[in-house]
Amino acid sequence: MSARRNALLFFALAVVWGSAFVAITAGLEYFPPVLFAALRYDVAGIVMLAYAYFATEQPLPRGRDQWRVVAVAAVFLIAAYHALLFVGQQHTTSATAAIVVSLSPVLTTGFARLILPQERLTPIGLAGLGLGVVGVALIARPDPDALLAPDAVGVPLIAGAAAAFALGSVLTRRAETGLPTITMEAWAMVVGAAIMHAGSLAMPGESIADVSLTAEALLAIGYLSLVASAAGFMLYFALLDRLGPIEVNLVSYVAPIVAAVVGWLLLGETVDAVAIVGFGTIAVGFALVKRRAIAAELAALRA
Repeated sequence: MSARRNALLFFALAVVWGSAFVAITAGLEYFPPVLFAALRYDVAGIVMLAYAYFATEQPLPRGRDQWRVVAVAAVFLIAAYHALLFVGQQHTTSATAAIVVSLSPVLTTGFARLILPQERLTPIGLAGLGLGVVGVALIARPDPDALLAPDAVGVPLIAGAAAAFALGSVLTRRAETGLPTITMEAWAMVVGAAIMHAGSLAMPGESIADVSLTAEALLAIGYLSLVASAAGFMLYFALLDRLGPIEVNLVSYVAPIVAAVVGWLLLGETVDAVAIVGFGTIAVGFALVKRRAIAAELAALRA
């Protein structure tokens, strides 16, 4: 029963996070991108703070070290990741965005090997990291004659978002402050939303006057804030305790499938064969960089 429950929670998380890419694409019709991301985390941050006060014994960071890790998470995991993702997704499909974001677990391992002294990247691990980059290149398929065209910047921006998330994951893991993860995430959402609001105000192409508050717009931001962010992170924390980080990371490889199906059903989006090959290349890269951890997990399952 426990294994079936874990499988259902994992599938629910994949559906929630995969469909979030479709909600972003839909909502970008009504919001400027960075402002859209900021508003999403205004709501999600308030919900997660309330949850932190209910679920943890320390809902407020204490001391300089704990606030520092909140700042790192706010800058990299929330502000940089989502601002780049939302801006980039204006120029590509939701499924393609989800595929490129699946590079994040590969990059996380690469950054860990560079930053954490106890980690080492073997030649096979380097090959896996290289395959991840090749996979993104296959998806982007840069045309030298159109490198500055608006549609050409989408995939590189989303790859930058994946890199920001990966770096933030490693930096927050490195900082062992004793701050509960839920508290860190909640405050990171609030601070990250404030950073994105400041960025939106500084961008000449963004204005609150450009927001169109239709029913579809409210549905998109409500789904992203309450379901994909608040409920999604609660599901993630539950699975992290039950399965561990290796198996939970695999949700990054199920989410693009969900995004492709939901994007096709709701928005008429399609994914071409080269993008599918790129996704497979990224997945193989992940298997190489995480081969020992995956082998250990499989041995534990057999036992």
